[in-house]
Parts: sequence; structure tokens; C-alpha cells
Amino acid sequence: MRFELMLPHQIRHAIAENWPVVIQLGVLEYHGEHMAVGMDTLAVTRIIDILEKEFPMVVMPAYYYGASSYAVAGPEGKGSLHVDAEKIMPIAKEIYSGLLRIGFRNIHGFIHHQTENFEVGMPTDLAFKFAARQAIFAFTERELGEGWWGDEKLADYYTRQATGSDPFNWIKTHPLMTADICKLYPFDHAGIGETSLMMSLCPEAVDMSRFSTDEWYTRTAAQASADLGNKGRDLILSHLREILAPKA
Repeated sequence: MRFELMLPHQIRHAIAENWPVVIQLGVLEYHGEHMAVGMDTLAVTRIIDILEKEFPMVVMPAYYYGASSYAVAGPEGKGSLHVDAEKIMPIAKEIYSGLLRIGFRNIHGFIHHQTENFEVGMPTDLAFKFAARQAIFAFTERELGEGWWGDEKLADYYTRQATGSDPFNWIKTHPLMTADICKLYPFDHAGIGETSLMMSLCPEAVDMSRFSTDEWYTRTAAQASADLGNKGRDLILSHLREILAPKA
């Protein structure tokens, strides 16, 4: 259910049922001449469009204004829109703080941009990860006071952590494509992998009549196909179902 369309009684129901809250994270970045600049975000939003029909979840409006960087290409005439991670982090903290105050405790951010080394992190996902931790620390101290973690009531903290019910599990950030998926499906930038994924999920974001081999990273896109993209789509859907689907 789209958060912006929810009525208060529906929000209260989602809180009571501990529905997952989905934060769709992305950037606007040059992806060659043949593909839309919103590719990284569209990969997330189109997957969530599918899953939203399968089981209850709260879907927040997509956040497109990440740190795209100009590593691929300058913005002039090509469309990359870079917002520095230091500017993103305070906004992300306010978003997460607001969601915690509303009452949500099952929040998940998904991102595709620069996630090939997700464990190390890149500016956009790191900004949201750090913001999540800051929001949780501020919220728990505000609600429970200083020394909340050391209180006797938290003597079972490590048991809670093992079951994923401690406060630091209230907000999690995930790559759209895990390392295991990347072993089965090509991870690239505007090449065969991303172009195929868009052909499957968002064909209007691809125009192969504009395809050019001028940039090395786009050349494999000549072999892209919707069939290959369907494989990537299904791998991603399986991964996100494990995270978001109600547990039996």
C-alpha cells in the first residue's frame, strides 16, 4: 500500500501487523545514450510494484536524489544529478526518525546504485545506513532515556539481536542484487545486465536505436534481451521475498 494514499486507520493497522515499510533508494545518473537516467531507481521501484501485489507492505515514495557521482560522466547534457552524501544523511535521518515516531519497526531500504561491494558501502547507501543508526540511537534515548541499553530490562539484548527483534534491526538497508545473485546474473553499468533488466521491468526506459559503443561500459548491451532480464528479475524477486514476505 502506498503510504501517501493511506488513511490513519490503515497506518495503525500496518503498525499493529508489523508490515514491512519499504524505502526505495536510488539516483539519477547517465546510463549511456540508450537508457534512462533513472535506471538504478526504476530497477527498485518496478520490483516493488510486483511485490506490493503479493503481500502487505507500506511503500514510501521513491527517493531519487542520491549521490550518483560524476565518475561515469559529467552532468552537462547527460543528466547525472549528484547530491552529496553529507547532504543526504540529515534528510535520511529525519525520514527514519519520522517513521519510528509514527510507530513502524520493520523498515527496509533497497538500493541498486554502486552495490557491487555492498559490505564496504558507497556514499548513498552509507548515508542511509548511518542515518538509520543515528535515528535509532536518538529515538531510543528520547523514549527510554540515557542508559536505556544498560538497563536491566535489556538483559536479554543479545537474545533479541539473535532473533532480529532488538532496536538496531528496526531499520535495514539491502542491495537489490546480492553477491550470490551477481554470480548468476551480470552486474554492470548500462551493459548487458542493466539493459536487459530494464527491458524486462521498464521497457520504456530503453531505446536501442540510440545505442552507442563509444563508452566501454555500454558495449555488452548489444547482447541484451528481455529474456535475460527476466532471469535477473526473478532472482531479485526471490531475494526480496525472503526479506519482506510474512513469516509463517
